[in-house]
Amino acid sequence: MPQKLEELSIVKGFKQGKVRELYDLGDTMLIVTSDRISAFDVVFDDLIPDKGKILNRISAHFFKSTTDIVPNHFISDDIADYPKELQPFEEQLKGRSMLVKKTRVIPFECIVRGYISGSAWSEYRRSNTVGGMMIAEELQESQKFPKPLFTPSTKAETGHDINISYRDMLQHMDEWIGRFIKDRSLELYSYAHDLLLKEGIILADTKFEFGVIGGDIFLIDECLTPDSSRFWEVDSYQIGKSPNSFDKQYIRDFLTQSGWDKNPPAPALPEEIINKTRDKYLVAHKIITGKELS
Repeated sequence: MPQKLEELSIVKGFKQGKVRELYDLGDTMLIVTSDRISAFDVVFDDLIPDKGKILNRISAHFFKSTTDIVPNHFISDDIADYPKELQPFEEQLKGRSMLVKKTRVIPFECIVRGYISGSAWSEYRRSNTVGGMMIAEELQESQKFPKPLFTPSTKAETGHDINISYRDMLQHMDEWIGRFIKDRSLELYSYAHDLLLKEGIILADTKFEFGVIGGDIFLIDECLTPDSSRFWEVDSYQIGKSPNSFDKQYIRDFLTQSGWDKNPPAPALPEEIINKTRDKYLVAHKIITGKELS
């Protein structure tokens, strides 16, 4: 038996992303989510135990529950449904993988912001804009926008993604495609925001990615995870401050305070930071799925 998945004859191609490993199976793909973590677009050597399983299960949860908003690439996360050649790798794949339809990726991240924080807050303080759009209201950090904003970015293979305007994004695609992914992103955000608010989580912002099969557009990659979203604790939310979070903002805050210049190589993460990050991801998993991580 081959020692690695990428050596299987069924695998037509292999690609390792910042967090995920992608196995091209022809018309389908196998996505395996690792325990790697990236911050400020830099991948760290330190792993967050169980992070891959948490992200995979949250994504699967939302892929299954949002098909009435937009179709997605999800086929199954049950190894029994995978091609037989993958069955011997059950121990490696269980809980952290999913079989999906293969799409042509639209190379933009569709970011939706319901509250002003992170890079949006920095831009607003600098230029009174968010995603290149002028903001008429006087806002404080963490304040809710009158309505959610669509602020796309480029999707970089390496290095930093670049925030751009919706108008700039439209220069690279048909207008109907741009309008579709914008509208579906806003709809997905509103659905998840209202759902999670009832559970004590504020979805401050999140990002989506889309791909194309023929003339159809599908939601792909991950969906509403602590890696792709900013989850705040309702009980600690206060305008003007950064609320307690259930995402990797905890690591970002640590790195900012450490003085790291946000360029490779990534610094080592203290054990306390690793453990607390894992705990935050586990809380998000339990609240969102209603289940403990088995």
